[in-house]
Amino acid sequence: MVINGFEFPPFSLGRLLTTCFEPTEDHTVCILIDLQAPADAKDFAFLRDDSLTIQRHAHEVFYKGLQDGVADELGLQGGELFAYKITGGSNLDLPDTLYDTDGRELRFEDDIYSRYDLILCISTYSATAPLTAAAKVHKFRGATLHGINDIILNSGLSVDYFDVSSNAEKLRLGMTRAESIEIDFALNDDGCTIRLDLDAQEAQKSHGLCHGNTPDIANLPAGEIYYVPTGAEGRFPMKYEDGTIGIMNVRGGRIVSISLVSGDGETIERHRQRIAADPVTGEIGELGFGTQRLPVSGRDIQDEKILGTIHLATGRSDHLGGTLTPDRFNKAENATHDDILFAPHKTPEINIPQVRMIRDGKTEVLIQDYRPAEYMEALLRDH
Repeated sequence: MVINGFEFPPFSLGRLLTTCFEPTEDHTVCILIDLQAPADAKDFAFLRDDSLTIQRHAHEVFYKGLQDGVADELGLQGGELFAYKITGGSNLDLPDTLYDTDGRELRFEDDIYSRYDLILCISTYSATAPLTAAAKVHKFRGATLHGINDIILNSGLSVDYFDVSSNAEKLRLGMTRAESIEIDFALNDDGCTIRLDLDAQEAQKSHGLCHGNTPDIANLPAGEIYYVPTGAEGRFPMKYEDGTIGIMNVRGGRIVSISLVSGDGETIERHRQRIAADPVTGEIGELGFGTQRLPVSGRDIQDEKILGTIHLATGRSDHLGGTLTPDRFNKAENATHDDILFAPHKTPEINIPQVRMIRDGKTEVLIQDYRPAEYMEALLRDH
């Protein structure tokens, strides 16, 4: 299939599960979705709501795919679908209970985590952080695939994840153990820079392969290099959902103040109040670089994996190896991990003239104007 000039093989659920997980015949698998009324899982009542496109994909592609032969083909057991109450935020902890398609109320701890080897969560909001924490305790594997749409199914989930992993490792090796990353932003006639301290940590990769018996949760589509910054100083722009743009002033690794550039001042004020009431919500918890050549999907889960884009995130970071866990927030509903994507289609008002890596006393340019610079291109080409 050709999407926006990119060519991909047809989507295959069997190929995706085999490549990403290498399941064996004794593995059990289930599907999780989120709903405002999770009891609507009974008799698949949620399918009557045409607005639930993500959940419909979960049913039509994943649930029916497993029931109609993929599970038998791979020797998998189970394949049931369950629904939990929508959390309302990225990577918030999941509720205690959920429902099956017979209308029974169940518990995650007793009925899901302890029963299934592979858990596929196809939801509105990402559940990577809570599922990663649960996987470490209960020893299961799985994937989060929030925000799925047709473009993602036919591009980001149709690629060869062995190739994705290989390319991600090439970039990881060329970017690991950096002392810091500097990002220049251009907004109208103004510019600003943020420096993210990395303390020569090992760069990590999201590459889609979740093999063996090690408990883990893959975030699909995959394809990024990421760090958990140890500190940050400077300024960066942020575009809110309503189009408002503000400048985040960062000291000591956290957003400490915000100034309005354009849009609704009340949007800025609400963000200010949230940070004032719960300061760790402004902590910079991730710096990520896309590694794949993919079409724009309109969903950050894929678009942040596009080569040439970068993303920052604030808040929860324990699922990435950071120390910011839900208990450190003043309110449970604030314990989100919120990605801030910079990409031409998402933030056309904001350019990134240059991203620089400082490593071993040398400065290497990684990105210029949303395009990988020669250093990154050479890593992909020469190794």
